[in-house]
Amino acid sequence: MTRRRFSILLIASLVFVTAYSTGAARQAAVAEYGPPKGTLVIVGGGNTDNTGIMEKFVELGGGANGKFIIVPTAGGNKDQSGNLRVYKEEEVIGGWLKRGLKNVKMLHTADPKVADTEEFVKDLRQATAVWFNGGRQWNIVDSYAGTLTYKEFHKVLERGGVIGGSSAGATIQGEYLVRGDTSGPNVMMTEEPTHQKAFEFLRHVAIDQHINTRNRWDDLSPVIKKWPNFLGIGLSEGTAIIVTGDKFEVMGKWKVAIHDSTALRQPWEKEFFVLSPGDVYNMKTRRIEKYGDGTSGRRGGGGGGGS
Repeated sequence: MTRRRFSILLIASLVFVTAYSTGAARQAAVAEYGPPKGTLVIVGGGNTDNTGIMEKFVELGGGANGKFIIVPTAGGNKDQSGNLRVYKEEEVIGGWLKRGLKNVKMLHTADPKVADTEEFVKDLRQATAVWFNGGRQWNIVDSYAGTLTYKEFHKVLERGGVIGGSSAGATIQGEYLVRGDTSGPNVMMTEEPTHQKAFEFLRHVAIDQHINTRNRWDDLSPVIKKWPNFLGIGLSEGTAIIVTGDKFEVMGKWKVAIHDSTALRQPWEKEFFVLSPGDVYNMKTRRIEKYGDGTSGRRGGGGGGGS
């Protein structure tokens, strides 16, 4: 083999190894739970005054000059008489304008055929932030699942934007749709096939809300027993998780309950452990990485995660 040919082969090998290593590193860095780009703000309902949660959402969405889309659809597509519900944009966006936003619009339809049109998504294509109001999460599914609008929601994150929501607007962000039954919110796992899947902004997760005032602390347990590879995340009122990649930080007034089938616990302990404001949790490793008081590492109790 000539020296020149040897050099060419050596260079080619180095290029291959470098490319393979870079590709492997990139693949390892891909988020498994949260969005690879963008941020999620997932709120457990209730009053968020003096928590900084809404201010954080606005900041992530580009501040006063960001392009915000507000989705009121969870509030109901029809009224009690079966008539289509009409939302007035000035009422839906009024509170957001008071926050100083300059570019905020309402997005709503009860018709998935409309949601599947270019005309309907034209403002959404430019959005830096989307917020889902509370109500009943299955209404959001009925309007947008499988449509062009659904795809554009995900593209907001792909552009590095933020998606947020409270109550039903929190549950819709997971993968499994808890309380999706049209008969009422007390049915945790519906048999209705079209109301079992949420929008997967946060994957491998089922999200519940109002766990404190409505005493729902244990309600995710049967969900995780059926799907043990999933995480169950229960949010108290006035409390949020701020999700980037596979990690989130707790923000707000109270607690977040984590239902993790891999967590080590004693037989007499609850099937969940709790996180507090400031705690940082890694969903992929199932570990608390930092506590709100600034300490790191693992403490006693069930909050350490699995093997």
